[in-house]
Amino acid sequence: MKPILTIQAIPAFKDNYIWGVINLRHKTALIIDPGDAKPVLDFLNQYNLRLSAVFITHHHGDHCGGLKDLLKHYSIPVYGPKLEPIVGVSHLVAQPQEIVLPQLELSFKVLDTPGHTKGHIVFYSNEMLFCGDTLFAAGCGRLFEGTAIEMFNSLQKLATLPDNTKIYCAHEYTEPNLKFAQTVEPHNLAIKNKLVTTRQLIARDLITLPSTLAEEKLTNPFLRCHTPEVVHAAQVYANRPLTSQQEVFATIREWKNNFKA
Repeated sequence: MKPILTIQAIPAFKDNYIWGVINLRHKTALIIDPGDAKPVLDFLNQYNLRLSAVFITHHHGDHCGGLKDLLKHYSIPVYGPKLEPIVGVSHLVAQPQEIVLPQLELSFKVLDTPGHTKGHIVFYSNEMLFCGDTLFAAGCGRLFEGTAIEMFNSLQKLATLPDNTKIYCAHEYTEPNLKFAQTVEPHNLAIKNKLVTTRQLIARDLITLPSTLAEEKLTNPFLRCHTPEVVHAAQVYANRPLTSQQEVFATIREWKNNFKA
């Protein structure tokens, strides 16, 4: 029997999303990247849910800072990146491990996605991708510890997932990311249309996520380093020829770092 699932964004801090995956049949929940315990506890209490497990994508405090307080209330397995030991994580995981959660009737594949941090991981199941700070709607994470080549390869890995994969990233960055994407590709109608839709959602105080991988392939410059338009824009910014997709990626990542929306 297929599990009856719903996915809920739990806002935290200024622009973070903590994700909750809920099995409605069993009233159980999986929480991804709890940077703050209070909104998670409020959410679980509001919907009378039992917490079954926690996933952590990387070691930054806005993704794992609430773990200590959550574990005061629940004795649960916590899965996190093998290369980033985090206090409170009981199961260190890496690609190609699979996580089975019987109480949620779900299993997840772990994928290694270094770039934002050295040991960043993501979790994939049933066309759901919880990708932390690796892939954003129309963007990707900053390179705090990894290299541009590592992040490029991580994004290429995610691009091989099915096009209908829903992208559950950890921040509400969609509008500024699309503004940058439009600067890179001013004639891209998919970007223009998505920016209109995004602004309509924000005007109604609604979340702009999830995106889909199909949308990202049309609108995300970091997944479009092979396209003539993005290559040309990157070469103009760099003021030199770029001979590989990796060079194009590194250039637009640097460009984005300096971009003022």
